[in-house]
Amino acid sequence: MRFEFATANRIVFGPGVAADLPQIIASLGDRPFVLTGGTPEHYEQIVRLLTEANLEPTTSGIRGEPTTETVSAATAAARQTRADVVVGIGGGSVIDAGKAVAAMLTNEGNIEDYLEVVGLGKPLKNRSGPYVAVPTTAGTGAEVTRNAVLLVPEHRVKVSMRSPFLLPEVALVDPLLTHSMAPDVTAATGLDALTQLIEAFVTKKANPLTDGICREGLRCAARSLRRAFEDGADATARQDMALAALFSGLALANAGLGAVHGFAGSLGGMIGAPHGVVCGRLLPHVMAANVKALRDRVPDSPALARFDEIAQIATGDDSARASDGVVWVKNLCGVMALPGLRRYGLTEADFSDAVAQAKKASSMKGNPIELHDDELAAILTAAMD
Repeated sequence: MRFEFATANRIVFGPGVAADLPQIIASLGDRPFVLTGGTPEHYEQIVRLLTEANLEPTTSGIRGEPTTETVSAATAAARQTRADVVVGIGGGSVIDAGKAVAAMLTNEGNIEDYLEVVGLGKPLKNRSGPYVAVPTTAGTGAEVTRNAVLLVPEHRVKVSMRSPFLLPEVALVDPLLTHSMAPDVTAATGLDALTQLIEAFVTKKANPLTDGICREGLRCAARSLRRAFEDGADATARQDMALAALFSGLALANAGLGAVHGFAGSLGGMIGAPHGVVCGRLLPHVMAANVKALRDRVPDSPALARFDEIAQIATGDDSARASDGVVWVKNLCGVMALPGLRRYGLTEADFSDAVAQAKKASSMKGNPIELHDDELAAILTAAMD
């Protein structure tokens, strides 16, 4: 047995820990460049903390998915202000953009030089500038992952910059910052976390350390995702989901993912669906396809027992089997009324391109079994409506 585990240099978790942000930033630099979501007024209170601490932040908003152009422009702005610490306050898109900006501050060339699939895929030579990640959603776990997902519009695909240097210096996770999420955002981000926990638990690179993290994260999500969706003021459920998201990031960064996220990158560049909605629409069908393929082709695979365990955690029934877990996930997505992918513009004519792109994704390589093209196309068909 051999495995490695790497994460942010420091993780700070708990209700109210956002108040520690000025002190944390001051320990890393004195010219912060702060990236936020597209509605800066949502972040005024946090940014005000920095101003009151005489840190004089320069702020920049990220609207929608971060693109290579967005990150290049933000990097230029950060250089102009001579920023010595980067802060990302927002959802996974903002946090990923901040990772890329921090990396490009200390590395030469263009961001395309370092992108997978459509770029040159060069390794970063230099450690990123100090970066503090402050999530305001409970989904991606990007605050503890070593990649930054960016949209490349000209290729109609989302791909990653990937390096150990992208791990944040500090991940500051305050569940109170997630209380303002609307139900649809709670659903999408929460389903992303759930998907990541499930995929990291059954991936080929799962290990005893990530297994424990996944089990605890799955328990949190199973008991609290629906509660947080139905009552955003439920502080216990919000805290559980912040933990689930954090644990999903820890797990995926060290064990990888699977076919859902293999598809998510290609679909994310083709249609305008939120990443978490794509995950939620695909998850039960990918689970079912994996279980069937494993039973048919590798009936002694240990991944089958893991799918049974997922079902037992999700349902609370020690006798549950993999098929019960699929039903549980389908029912959860039904409660959240996720739109089918057809509503976002996906058509059957897109399937061949989507499958071809997905098969190139690093996440697809972690799936517990290689799915055939017809199986992948059937998953898309099931997720359409």
